[in-house]
Amino acid sequence: MLKRISIQHLTLGMYVHDFCGSWMDHPFWRAKFVLKEPKDLARIKAASIEEVWIDTSKGLDVAAGVRSVSREEADFQVETDFGMLDKLPPLQVDPPSPPSPPPAPRRASGRAAASMHSELQAAASICGEARQAMVSMFSEARMGKAVNSENARSLVEEISDSVTRNPGALISLARLKTADDYTYMHSVAVCALMVALAKQINLNEEHTRVAGMAGLLHDLGKAAIPLAVLNKPGKLTDAEFAVVQSHPVQGYLMLQEGGSVEAAVLDACRHHHEKMDGSGYPDKLKGEQITLIARMTAVCDVYDAITSDRPYKRGWDPAESLRRMAEWTKGHFDPRLFQAFVKSIGIYPVGSLVRLTSGRIGVVTEQGQQSLTSPKVKVFFSTKSDLRIPPVSIDLAEPGCTEKIVAREDPDQWKFPDLNELWSGFSGKAW
Repeated sequence: MLKRISIQHLTLGMYVHDFCGSWMDHPFWRAKFVLKEPKDLARIKAASIEEVWIDTSKGLDVAAGVRSVSREEADFQVETDFGMLDKLPPLQVDPPSPPSPPPAPRRASGRAAASMHSELQAAASICGEARQAMVSMFSEARMGKAVNSENARSLVEEISDSVTRNPGALISLARLKTADDYTYMHSVAVCALMVALAKQINLNEEHTRVAGMAGLLHDLGKAAIPLAVLNKPGKLTDAEFAVVQSHPVQGYLMLQEGGSVEAAVLDACRHHHEKMDGSGYPDKLKGEQITLIARMTAVCDVYDAITSDRPYKRGWDPAESLRRMAEWTKGHFDPRLFQAFVKSIGIYPVGSLVRLTSGRIGVVTEQGQQSLTSPKVKVFFSTKSDLRIPPVSIDLAEPGCTEKIVAREDPDQWKFPDLNELWSGFSGKAW
């Protein structure tokens, strides 16, 4: 049986099933092991995570009377919280801006709404250009050169325009980065997520652009980390972990020296690993001491990190990632911003594997316009016959549709080889 317990109740002999925190909150590159070594127990308790999942069928249980939460109880609470998101009002940050004349078109694509299919094609092109731009930016940073802020702003505009036309396309496509591309495409993905979140909380156009810049540049400090450490496929040593944790300050100093980005971008770069309970780094800021832009970046950064393949770990399913993040919200994220983030990408983001009431399994291809719980799904497998079926697209929000999502499914258990192709349309690398 899986139980979530406080770190203070963790003891030798317990089976650690998972850590309740993002991958960068602890020095272990994997979970699922029996805790045998006192030094490992000490390292876990010294980390910034507060809770872990233990499997009592494979190791010791907690003592009688110690508070724990079962997986069923945790899932029920998260589903209940997510179910309330449709009823939440938008988080108003800026007063409504007076209407402004439409901007002159800068390129043929413009800002008009686009279908998911057409925007995926455009997003693939943007991702290809963005990857090259980020490779160049990181290379120049490694050589001590200042960031070209004009090139960065142009890239943010391209990404922002794509998110405006269809928010799900580029955000979802950028998640398909390879482990080798992670450092570069992570910045692109977080930029897109920041723009979508900024629009969700009604930031004005200028603040939305700054949010995109913060997302694009937040991890620039990783250019100062040796690639052997950054891409290490196994567990980091304490010394290596400390080097990785230096990247926010390194990036802040790089951008500060360049002198051409906004103060909010500098702040997001330095403080995107701070936590609401004060257990983050580098400055252990707490609550409202952390600026809005840094709190936004913290959410977007973690979501893309845990949904992406890394040298040492496969990415989690998008819907499962949101469920896990919801468990960490108490001390890690700003709860209202996390709620707004979920509303911006959906309870079941594009690419999520789900089971419907009919027993068919499908992948989410697009968010619904009316409800967070009724996206468009492409079904392709029948659990009743245990066979693949011809793919069929279903809009769960269509009047008369009797299908509903009844569960998330784990892609690692099903191992469908063409899952990404089913929702994206790309059989190989998209860019």
